[in-house]
Amino acid sequence: MPQIANNAAAERPVRGSVKLFLCGDVMLGRGIDQILANPGDPHLYERYVKSATTYVELAERINGPIPRKVDDAYVWGDALAELDREAPDARIINLETSITTSLASAPKGINYKMNPANIGCLAAARVSCCVLANNHVLDWGEPGLVETLDTLRHAGLAYAGAGLDADEAAAPAVIELTGGGRVLVFGFALETSGVEASWAAGTYKPGVNLLASARSIAQIARSVEAMKQPGDLAVASIHWGGNWGYEVPTEERALAHALIDVAGFDVVHGHSSHHPKPIEIHDGRLILYGCGDFLTDYEGITGYKIFRGGLA
Repeated sequence: MPQIANNAAAERPVRGSVKLFLCGDVMLGRGIDQILANPGDPHLYERYVKSATTYVELAERINGPIPRKVDDAYVWGDALAELDREAPDARIINLETSITTSLASAPKGINYKMNPANIGCLAAARVSCCVLANNHVLDWGEPGLVETLDTLRHAGLAYAGAGLDADEAAAPAVIELTGGGRVLVFGFALETSGVEASWAAGTYKPGVNLLASARSIAQIARSVEAMKQPGDLAVASIHWGGNWGYEVPTEERALAHALIDVAGFDVVHGHSSHHPKPIEIHDGRLILYGCGDFLTDYEGITGYKIFRGGLA
């Protein structure tokens, strides 16, 4: 079933314009989870770092002391005031963190999780939709994903791109807009972003909405056509490509064009790279190939300086 964010009453007139906040990677695990009010188990399975608190300590070496047990809004810094000033009609993020207490770590080197008791930090940002189709939502196995979905659902936060089965993973989040119209958010992941084929949702299997091939476009087009009403805006939020590099592969550009030309999307919201990538206007519709990082615990990590001019 579609996840619905009730931002307005039904039966409203169609709006003339819509302003969206299309956010890159939001990683609330590891060091960020450790400074929130309810830090989870800090144990990590990384090659060099064995405790999430190490990422806090690395950041402190550069920027000085960081408070602990902070309130839900703290980690967003000045961004919340800026969002209030811009007043977007919907706030859409790529939530690249599992929200779980699961200890069933996937054998993949980097595993992000936030304690479910810290879910208030998403509410503090008034997030309209969390896109979950990415390479970290199953970092703590299917139990971790199921708990993530449960936590979001009980907090009243809509999500897209993952689910308890393939139907839920493919269903859009439906954001009702004040003044009329809706935003439909479909979440997709490609294996090029590091999502394993085994993470794909199935008939009775929790997982992500994995876009396996261009042949899937026709099926996606039918789903968009079935959901989209006059005044609606359809967003394809897609996790694709590697982490570093400004080039846009020919295949990604062709897919973005097909999502607009064939599937009927109005916006392509790309993410995965840890820095911004090119923007394109195709047939009057916006394509963001990479929205970069927005919230991470990377500030104490060195390297990749040529990309660090602007992460969000």
